Amino acid sequence: MIERPLVLASSSPRRKDLLNQIGMNFIVVPSNVDENFNLSLPPNAFTEHWAREKAKHIAKRYPDNIVLGADTVVILENKILGKPKDTEESFNMLSSLSGKTHEVITGLSIIYKKENIDITFNQKTYVSIKTLSNDKIYDYMNTYNPFDKAGSYGIQDGFSVYINKIEGCFFNVMGLPLSTFKEYYDSIKRFDI
Repeated sequence: MIERPLVLASSSPRRKDLLNQIGMNFIVVPSNVDENFNLSLPPNAFTEHWAREKAKHIAKRYPDNIVLGADTVVILENKILGKPKDTEESFNMLSSLSGKTHEVITGLSIIYKKENIDITFNQKTYVSIKTLSNDKIYDYMNTYNPFDKAGSYGIQDGFSVYINKIEGCFFNVMGLPLSTFKEYYDSIKRFDI
């Protein structure tokens, strides 16, 4: 039997890199679901909602494949920080994170219509940031692309030098908690024997 690839319902280059890193057989089919940040849900439910919407959208077209949807947000003082819209918002986000500890929550949804499997969960990581000067913030913004990242930073790029401490899964901050995802995935693959 030919193994059907996992379908990643996301255009995130970091999620793609992480799946490649663990040798997954997968294809990328972005969901293009338009997220409404005004949705009145607590952060963990917010990420789960949008992860599931993305996975559901693609699973309709790929009922014979396992589909993975994901949504990552940065939470500071109970406020959700998504991807910045412009330079000013990026600067404000990074300034607000300076010298503080914030949460990164990734919601994951794994749907396998063929076997009626529909699992949604979230994972949380705490990230402590050093105090940043305005010059350091502008230098980071000018050197890296902060606009496609929740909270306006990438833990895997030059921002890594400003990380004081991480509690939880590092890969969760990049957008895909690998260990937890793989456990669920492997348990679902057993249905395909």
